[in-house]
Amino acid sequence: MGAPRRSARVLVLGGGTVGLYTARRLRRRLGRQDAAIVVVDPRPYMTYAPFLPEVAAGSIDPRNVVAPHRRALHGIDVLQGKVTHIAHAERRVQITPEEGEPYWVRYDHLVVGLGSVARTLPIPGLAEQGIGFKNVEEAIAVRNHVLGRMDAAASVFDRQVRARMLAFVFVGGGFAGVEALAEVEDMASDALRYYPSLDRSELRFVLVEGSGRILPEVTDELAGYALEQLRSRHIEIKLNTFLSSCVDGHVVLSDGSRFDAETVVWTAGVKANPALADSDLPLDERGRVICNEYLQVVDADGVVVPDAYAAGDCAAVPDLVNPGQLCPPNAQHAVRQGRHLGDTLARVLRSADVEPYRHKNVGTVASLGMYKGVAYMFGRFRVRGFLAWVLHRTYHLYAMPTASRTIRIATGWTLNLFTRREVVPLGSLHDPRAEFRAAAEPPAVAAP
Repeated sequence: MGAPRRSARVLVLGGGTVGLYTARRLRRRLGRQDAAIVVVDPRPYMTYAPFLPEVAAGSIDPRNVVAPHRRALHGIDVLQGKVTHIAHAERRVQITPEEGEPYWVRYDHLVVGLGSVARTLPIPGLAEQGIGFKNVEEAIAVRNHVLGRMDAAASVFDRQVRARMLAFVFVGGGFAGVEALAEVEDMASDALRYYPSLDRSELRFVLVEGSGRILPEVTDELAGYALEQLRSRHIEIKLNTFLSSCVDGHVVLSDGSRFDAETVVWTAGVKANPALADSDLPLDERGRVICNEYLQVVDADGVVVPDAYAAGDCAAVPDLVNPGQLCPPNAQHAVRQGRHLGDTLARVLRSADVEPYRHKNVGTVASLGMYKGVAYMFGRFRVRGFLAWVLHRTYHLYAMPTASRTIRIATGWTLNLFTRREVVPLGSLHDPRAEFRAAAEPPAVAAP
């Protein structure tokens, strides 16, 4: 390849998996004198989402599933703020920082890796009662909430109140929902040893799934095995069922079930980042950026939009291995698309030919709690139980973006073999100033 024609500014929207891997790969291929790379994200770190269930279960320290941008993106500029408008025709993007006025950033080449957000529905009570499961803060909140409810219930003797406290509802039977439910139930059951006044029969875990099966990413056989494993742990699985309402913690399901629960975790799907709606980029019917097999943005007729690229959950990328389909929104494709996009941009800036993105899925792995899991590898091998759990941990450990995080996670797992996981709820973390505010309030004056 020849030398770059001129120094170019590459603006990467999103510091998640796609953004981080694209920026790092491009920086390895080109020096600072060849390209200026800028990454924009409202958070100062990237979260490795497949490990969130283990964060919620206390098997992994939350700090170890995030890669700080300032540390992971050497030689790359980082802007912390939200993308509020994309004007690609003018080659500029509006950024709104946490504090201060919005400003515009210009660029030569644009990479869109804004990812996805939770896809919610207008269900009464969901916005007030539900907890999402898309980021590390939410995983910590789920853990603290579940353990906090167990702590509170252990000191309550009213059966109805205890039942409400100890009912935990997870909505969504895909990977996120099943893994989150399985890991949290495993943690709660393990924690019971410290609550002599509570019995396992009082813990009620309910999975609500709108389709007729769970884990659609694996075979029917493995999904059936996972279903049996969960039910053997007295987890209620409601298939072909929808959440109708959860106002004030009163859960109503489409099958007629009604009960009270203080915990509703929502994992029922994702949608492309809504920031894309305020842009001049071509979007499909689901709000994703339309791409070709080279990860270039194209219009509805397939005409390439110059200097614009997209990948990950917010992009509709054709799957060359499965003609007629799009690449599924999972971590496996996001990591590889990010790397491929970094290589593609380096080739473009060196006036070389680009190559199409093609990746054959190596398999899918899912954890069902400590020492339990299912895996479907290379389209042939069906694995279950302990070996599948090992494959799950090994694969995702390998995919972690920084060596320091990989070492810390592996070290933590090793220590967990000899020590028990912590079961201390730190719910006050979500409002650390509450006690101070109460202390600062003037004392109430008694009525004469």
